[in-house]
Amino acid sequence: MADGQTCLKGVKVLDLTQFEAGPSCTEALAWLGADVVKLENPGGGDPGRALAGQGGKDDPYFLLFNANKKSITVNLKDPKGLALVKDLAAKADVMVENFAPGAIERLGLGADVIRKLNPSIIYCQVKGFGEGSPYEKNLAFDMIAQACGGTMSITGERDGRPLKPGPSLGDTGTGMLLAISILGALYRRKETGQGDHLQVAMQDAMLHYIRIAFAAQYRTGKPAQRAADSSVSNTTPPMGTFPCQGGGSNDYVYVFTSRANPDHWRRLLKVIGREDLTGDARYETPAARVEHADEVNAMISDWTKRHTKHEAMELIGAAGVPAGAVLDTMELYNDQTFEQRGIFQTIEHPTVGTFRMPAWPVRFEGRPPPVKPSPLLGQNNDDVLSDWLSLDRDAIGGLKSGGVLG
Repeated sequence: MADGQTCLKGVKVLDLTQFEAGPSCTEALAWLGADVVKLENPGGGDPGRALAGQGGKDDPYFLLFNANKKSITVNLKDPKGLALVKDLAAKADVMVENFAPGAIERLGLGADVIRKLNPSIIYCQVKGFGEGSPYEKNLAFDMIAQACGGTMSITGERDGRPLKPGPSLGDTGTGMLLAISILGALYRRKETGQGDHLQVAMQDAMLHYIRIAFAAQYRTGKPAQRAADSSVSNTTPPMGTFPCQGGGSNDYVYVFTSRANPDHWRRLLKVIGREDLTGDARYETPAARVEHADEVNAMISDWTKRHTKHEAMELIGAAGVPAGAVLDTMELYNDQTFEQRGIFQTIEHPTVGTFRMPAWPVRFEGRPPPVKPSPLLGQNNDDVLSDWLSLDRDAIGGLKSGGVLG
């Protein structure tokens, strides 16, 4: 039975990425079966390994973004180290880097150099700002991309300051767009034999995720506004989070009634015991409910406060009205159905021990690809150099003793 790990079997990926935007892309390829070799600095590797100082153990942040990969350590300050990377690139199908602007070129591993060595390689770069942007030399992290890419401008209370959305759209969101593009380039290469040079800027990627905001701007002629827990596109009460029993910070249920389906409102009235309002002109149409939004929201809140968020989701959802309990990370982590379906998987890491983490969420023949622990720093030096470059034990030993390998 296919589990997804045969999709990219035989595809070699040389991974020169760190933190999240690049690693999330290459991890997706690894989950789909590519042989992803993470090239790291012998002195400490990806900075994500020690993000919170775990006393010699790799940080959970690193484990979550580097599963199913291999790690080799190469001293890029040594000419022999650079030569070794070029040899690896010559054998790779894909190379991905997200160094600071200009750094990879200064090392002598830029697209022009690598593509001359290997014309069929898919050479990929993640940067904060795009080539030709006035800020193309600036550094960027997730929050910078979200500030400059528009997502913060539409997040927050209507009359409040802009806020950063919780998901790392700037990092993982960019990584997913690059992963999809790599798959497209690999598919085309099967026909042409030619490689490609893929570049994605985190700021540019954010525009992809706020297309609904541009639709709102086209309709109004004004910048899209913050919409709190509603939508920048339009608001049809009830549409938002409503308080539930418990009074905790996440004891809310999201209720949504669509403009496109009048039955949502009628079904909801039945659930909350207000069928007497069916056909009432004050609430019958979306436009009318906008005019009486406070009254509509109050009657929904009166009902939700008498139920837990799980009860509210179950009762409203069963009636054919979109509803979702606001679940925090611990609630999701403790929901055994995710593990039963393979969406959460448990690994045994050699130094961290038992670790439970989200897997690739797409199921192949009913199951997501299996998760394997992220590699220890330099764990795969010998087998990668033997497999990719056919180096024997003596040659690898010489590289180690010469300081080329960690």
